Amino acid sequence: MNLDQILDEAMRADASDVHLICNNKPMLRIARDLVPVPNSEVLTPEDMYEYYDYLVKGNVDKDEVFNTTRKLDMSYEYKDIRLRVNISLSDEIPLCTLRLIKNELPPYESLGVPDIVRRMTYQPQGLILVTGKTNSGKSTTLNALVNYINENQNKKILTLENPVEYKHTSKKSLIVQKEVGKGRDSLTFSDGVKNSLREDCDILVIGEIRDKVTMEAAIEMAESGHLVIGTLHTKSCAETIDRMINFYEVRDQATIKYLLSALLKLVVSQRLLKGTDGKLVLVPEVMVVDNIVSGIIRKEKMSVSEIEDAIQSNLEKGSIGLINSLAELFVDDRITLDQAKAQIEEKNLEILNRTIMQLKINRNNKP
Repeated sequence: MNLDQILDEAMRADASDVHLICNNKPMLRIARDLVPVPNSEVLTPEDMYEYYDYLVKGNVDKDEVFNTTRKLDMSYEYKDIRLRVNISLSDEIPLCTLRLIKNELPPYESLGVPDIVRRMTYQPQGLILVTGKTNSGKSTTLNALVNYINENQNKKILTLENPVEYKHTSKKSLIVQKEVGKGRDSLTFSDGVKNSLREDCDILVIGEIRDKVTMEAAIEMAESGHLVIGTLHTKSCAETIDRMINFYEVRDQATIKYLLSALLKLVVSQRLLKGTDGKLVLVPEVMVVDNIVSGIIRKEKMSVSEIEDAIQSNLEKGSIGLINSLAELFVDDRITLDQAKAQIEEKNLEILNRTIMQLKINRNNKP
């Protein structure tokens, strides 16, 4: 079965990903489940090298990156869709993971991302972070935010991505998208961020803050009067702060805590669960950085539980605790109680039960 046939089947089945691994049938991920491509056969090493050649198409830079680093991230276009492609090795044989990216971005309102995140994009400067584990929908949220700004604000937006997923067209805003990597628009994220200072942009979008150099460049950009929106691979708001501080040596942490407490405006951490209707449901945790959160960040010994408590006690300013999100989704019959419990530590189960009870009481008492 050639790659075109596999991609056609993936599009027909509305799959999110395609997995091509030697000695396995081609697999599709459909609403979190892995399903073999119908009528397909087990892939041989020859198949895998053929898929590699098909995707790389003789591009010398891409081939060199793969042979040097033993991995390759790239974008690929097929018919009317874009694919985010990762090629790596297993037992010295290429394997490919392809993410299908729909051309039409879902409307921001349909994603389940709290409205406070959209409203924060009107901040004149500062740092907004969209976080979550792999496959938690960060890229979709980020691009929906970019699209919202593009349609509603008169700004110059510069994006740095590896690879570029959604192709935006300038609307009310002027938008420039740059792909990061060897032989592309910018060699590294940090290079792209540093150069953006000279490009007169209002909003900088960083596809992934993965190291200290990029973090420092992002902070410098926010300090100089720009709004910076970026993503991090962390599973909660509190862990995000911890991760950012730990990019730095202990002797430098007091300085970075001070800068973060002043520049960080909002962190949204998201998870995706398979809902009771079989569709994916977004579970958001939102931390609005107010004076209380800023004070906790600046402490010599920052406590993750203190940040979690601050989120919980700051609901009127737009913060949303993970437990609140889970309780609401359960009461709305969108996820099961077991799913909700699986997302939190055992010590918080009683708080979840109390929150669910309170939500039900509040709804029953509504006129």
